[in-house]
Amino acid sequence: MKSGERPETFLSGEESARLYQVRFDESARRRNAAIWCVLCRRFFQRYVPEDATVVDLGAGHCEFINHIRAARRIAVDTNPETRECAAPGVEVVACDIRTLEGVPPATADVAFASNVLEHLPSKADLMATLGAVRRVLRPGGRLLVMGPNIRFAPGEYWDFLDHHIALSDRSVREAVELAGFTTREIRPRFLPLTRLSRIPQHPLLVELYLRFPPAHRVLGKQFFLAAER
Repeated sequence: MKSGERPETFLSGEESARLYQVRFDESARRRNAAIWCVLCRRFFQRYVPEDATVVDLGAGHCEFINHIRAARRIAVDTNPETRECAAPGVEVVACDIRTLEGVPPATADVAFASNVLEHLPSKADLMATLGAVRRVLRPGGRLLVMGPNIRFAPGEYWDFLDHHIALSDRSVREAVELAGFTTREIRPRFLPLTRLSRIPQHPLLVELYLRFPPAHRVLGKQFFLAAER
């Protein structure tokens, strides 16, 4: 890629914003925010020290970054709505996740990517993204990845216009380790595909689900992976 050249994308930030307006109405956004409040408090916070700097890749409507406790919170997304959704104190950087050119090297203690890697146009873009993440993480920094697992949702996986590459817990593990990370934890079945689930999506039910791991083996169609730089 030539210096200053904008990476090719399928959807621009403005197009992504329009797509998510179609996909999520206001009630869905409120429900998602309530669910992420529980997810951060009851699960993700254990991976994020409160004195850490956290970078949220493809932050979208800021459900994760608004609810995680950290000394410095950075939301990365080209979607213009991200800045409007960010809570007070959350920094918004409008740059491509394949370069993270707006985030200085060795800045972050934790990088988080939820339901974003499958949106990349190719596996070469995936590797570029992981390389950029490794650059912005400090030595020993953590990479947390969650996404739909095509092994357990082969049909539903392609129900979204912006899903381009097929990823599973196994292929993502290979990718992060090829990029120079060490996998510390992997859960092939973690959360359901909540946007399509017929299960009531209430914060209390999410909390109960997190406390009952046997349910994950039945309902989980998203993987979770934690790796270290």
